[in-house]
Amino acid sequence: MRVTLFGASGLLGQELVHELSGNEVSSEQDQLTAPSSKEADLRDHARVRDVIRDSRPDWILLSAAYTDVDGCESNRDLAFAVNCEGAINVARAARDAGSRLMFLSTDYVFDGSKGSPYEITDARKPASVYGESKARAEERLLEILPEVCIVRTSWLFGHGGKCFPATILKLASTRPEISVVNDQRGSPTLTRDLASALVQLCRASARGIVHVTNSGNCTWYEFAKEILRESGMPTKVKPVTTAEFPRPARRPAYSVLSPDSLHAYNIHMPGWHDALRRYLGSAPAEPPPVVR
Repeated sequence: MRVTLFGASGLLGQELVHELSGNEVSSEQDQLTAPSSKEADLRDHARVRDVIRDSRPDWILLSAAYTDVDGCESNRDLAFAVNCEGAINVARAARDAGSRLMFLSTDYVFDGSKGSPYEITDARKPASVYGESKARAEERLLEILPEVCIVRTSWLFGHGGKCFPATILKLASTRPEISVVNDQRGSPTLTRDLASALVQLCRASARGIVHVTNSGNCTWYEFAKEILRESGMPTKVKPVTTAEFPRPARRPAYSVLSPDSLHAYNIHMPGWHDALRRYLGSAPAEPPPVVR
């Protein structure tokens, strides 16, 4: 399988590189092309087209994005240029090359008012610029490439960059007590588990919208408590409300994604507790070489 990956340096992208580079015994069967953002800026349609034309991928994995949720609120043009127009550039190039496309999306396409797990058929109702840029991208990609696979996920954590567990552990190392929001609920998702599921979906020729998160759900407060408990740290965690910690971008109060669309491919994700234990017990691996 020939794969072109946009976003290889990101939290998820690094795990995709590992998954695709070490997934098969025969390296001749899987060829990975992973241009950097400098080598292939999503906003440069001509460059994106050239990369895809030259690499001739069976699948294009688009995990590159402008993911600073609060930054998107004050940089709307940039958010849409990268997350929406950039995705459209990739989709058009994929169509011209006859390649399949997998687009990474987010729970933020929903406003969090439902209160029960979101299905793939639920209407998009983004409440932030970031969510809106991703929601509009989903709509346009389905028009351009009806066979696109859109994977929505949530609350990513993993080695190789900034994430919630790493932040909590850093804060806990210098404070006797930390305050964490307790009125936002979602599903923490380990990038290693997500990467594995994405590759399985590619091999299953998945299409349409698929929700992929670790199973189970919690609030950020509950997540933080479990991180410290598993780490054996004595720091206390104080539950607070979102209103007590105002942020530029509105977060969904409830963004649990139903796993039914993933289970349809007979793929089942481990629970987030198990994922957290594996994250805490493992060290980041050295990145393997990538064909560019």
